[in-house]
Amino acid sequence: MDCAMLLLVCLSPVGFCYSSGQVTGSCNNMRPQHSGLTPQTESPPFEVTTDSVRYTPGEVVKVKLQATASTPFRGFLLQAREVGGQSPVGSFDLPAESAQQLTCSQKPNSAVSHRSGSDKTYIQVTWRPEASSTEKPIQFWASVVQNYRTFWVDLRSPVLTFTNDTAGGASSPSTSPSTSPTASPGTRPSTPTAPTLKTTENPPAASAVNISSSDCGVSKVCFSQPSNCDPISSPNCYFMSARILHPGEEAVHFEMSGSSDGYIAFGFSDDQLMGNDDIYICVRGSDGLVRLQHAFSTGRTTPLTLPLGKVSDIRASVQGRVISCSFTSMNTLSTERTTGFNKSYHLMFAYGPSNNGQIQFHSATFTSDEKINLSRPKLVGKAGWPHIIKAHGALMLIAWMAMASLGMVVARYRNKFANGKKLWGKDMWFLVHFPVMCVTVATTAIAFILPFSYVKGWSGGAHPVLGCLVMILSLIQTMLALLRCGPQHPLRFLFNWTHTVNGVGIKALSVAAIFTGLKLIDSTSDQWLMKTMGGFVGWEGLFCILLTVHLKWQAHTKDALVSNRTTANHLLLAVFLSGNVAFLVALLVGIGRS
Repeated sequence: MDCAMLLLVCLSPVGFCYSSGQVTGSCNNMRPQHSGLTPQTESPPFEVTTDSVRYTPGEVVKVKLQATASTPFRGFLLQAREVGGQSPVGSFDLPAESAQQLTCSQKPNSAVSHRSGSDKTYIQVTWRPEASSTEKPIQFWASVVQNYRTFWVDLRSPVLTFTNDTAGGASSPSTSPSTSPTASPGTRPSTPTAPTLKTTENPPAASAVNISSSDCGVSKVCFSQPSNCDPISSPNCYFMSARILHPGEEAVHFEMSGSSDGYIAFGFSDDQLMGNDDIYICVRGSDGLVRLQHAFSTGRTTPLTLPLGKVSDIRASVQGRVISCSFTSMNTLSTERTTGFNKSYHLMFAYGPSNNGQIQFHSATFTSDEKINLSRPKLVGKAGWPHIIKAHGALMLIAWMAMASLGMVVARYRNKFANGKKLWGKDMWFLVHFPVMCVTVATTAIAFILPFSYVKGWSGGAHPVLGCLVMILSLIQTMLALLRCGPQHPLRFLFNWTHTVNGVGIKALSVAAIFTGLKLIDSTSDQWLMKTMGGFVGWEGLFCILLTVHLKWQAHTKDALVSNRTTANHLLLAVFLSGNVAFLVALLVGIGRS
């Protein structure tokens, strides 16, 4: 009983087991020792700021840890570290009443933590650099605990540079929430309305930028369209490069250039699909000047603008329609599933119009044909859509725009198209409907397997969800058909209604799946593929209405020439299927060229 009570206390949301703040076991990785729990991944409602952007031997720096949205916290751990280093540097003077000094890495007073588990929204402490400073830039790291289950790690302050000039160490205003770096590698805002996601634009840079393809594959990664073009000699060259400045340090010098009326952008992605991408954008404002933005793409909606973070040496220029930008970033690359400069990412490049400094839907985009590690210089090729993905789309279109439409129309109007004729003891309409729908299900199954075998994961938003529903309901429809009762059975009407309702539902879901799939691959500015699919849906709906009206009209006529009626019905069916095939061919050509 005593053990159980102790366990309940330790696992309670307020985290009483660590309320004393003696958390030296977390000095190295900054992670609270909350067994089985992981840090939060959304943007933290806290920030770490300083009263200076420089530090000087002998002069203290005031450090603040505070809530940005009146969200209280109960525990924290704060250290100063050299940029790229893992050990604490300097020492904290006697801190505020609600904090205490800790010894980390055998260095007295090298960290501070909470003194109790009471609610706090603001902590200010003072930090003193070591007498024998290494003259390297430093920043403050913090972990913040809201309760036992909710905590954030690796919040970082702006970088402080070293100076021996006491005048140069004069205090500057604390960094505001809109310009402080993103807190934790891997964290992303959960919604576009998150309070910390304020649009941030750095002051426009006026200096000219000269970007060239020299040293590509030697000291930097280069990605361009057309392949191997040089922006210094070709105004139609879309180009980006990345160069690690110092091995082992997370500092990368980026360049990008391209012809555009509004903006150019590049990003890092886990796959070749838009969504969950870490991107940088150079966009022209209403004043004609270019500004750099840091953002996170959530798909085919406007990216979420992030604080610019640890970015320096920004240069931008416009010559005619050619926008050029270069900058150095120490922001950790982070997508939904991958974090760090030493990981591999697909590169993406996009450009398009802007409106008063706000980017619009891109005019075009291209993606690397393989994942790239920025620490390994190389020339990167542009990728088209993989053939296996194109095959997936083509099979789904064939299955649900041609085969399924034929099978469903023949079953719906069976009495008019077949006139009760039989072959091998079976109704003619059934001999068309059954094999056509079996081929539809088999084609759908093959198309369903292809993208999962290629991606080996889950991406694409609603599209894979709709695809799974289509596949599951198609299998259920097939099993119901194989286990159906005889035509004269008293419960046959239950099968008829279930089969019909399920079939219509599958058709609707398949159309929705095709729309969302085309949206993923349609990079044209006028969304040509989407409009073509919309035309197909309108065509099918219109013709189903015409068929129904025509056949009801026939039922009330007294024309004795059955052969004439049959010919007219077959002609209507032929026109209907010809239109479907025309839309199908147009979409297949579009997919082939995507």
